[in-house]
Amino acid sequence: MNIVLFEPEIPNNTGNIGRLSLATACDLHLVKPFGFEITDARLKRAGLDYWKHVNVHYYQNIQEFLTTHQDKKMAFFSVRTEKSYLEIPFQEDLFLIFGKESVGFSEEISEKFKEHLYKIPLYSKHIRSLNLANAVSIVVYEGLRQLNQ
Repeated sequence: MNIVLFEPEIPNNTGNIGRLSLATACDLHLVKPFGFEITDARLKRAGLDYWKHVNVHYYQNIQEFLTTHQDKKMAFFSVRTEKSYLEIPFQEDLFLIFGKESVGFSEEISEKFKEHLYKIPLYSKHIRSLNLANAVSIVVYEGLRQLNQ
């Protein structure tokens, strides 16, 4: 599978997700602009010495990513939908796409891909969202579970 971060803002999250990518044999796709420099020490610290082994792809913007992968199967994650991540038709080479930590996806992206929007249910009214690295982990390991049954 492929893990995609649209405009990630927190270097520690990206570093942890890079480590997860390597552990699960997923490619990591990072879409600019970033909220940090790719050389940020926090990114490297979270990714430890694994970062050099992560298969990372960089894109200048969302449009470049979408154009490059327009024929691929994609699942977008947002709190703005009712479909659970457990309903995703997981398959090899699926792109799992996560928005920026502070605001998720733009309304335009959410509307354009509304048939491919999924969420991780939250069971408390006192929380808006999960940490991005945790959310990615939940979805990736569910996908691996389904694909390896």
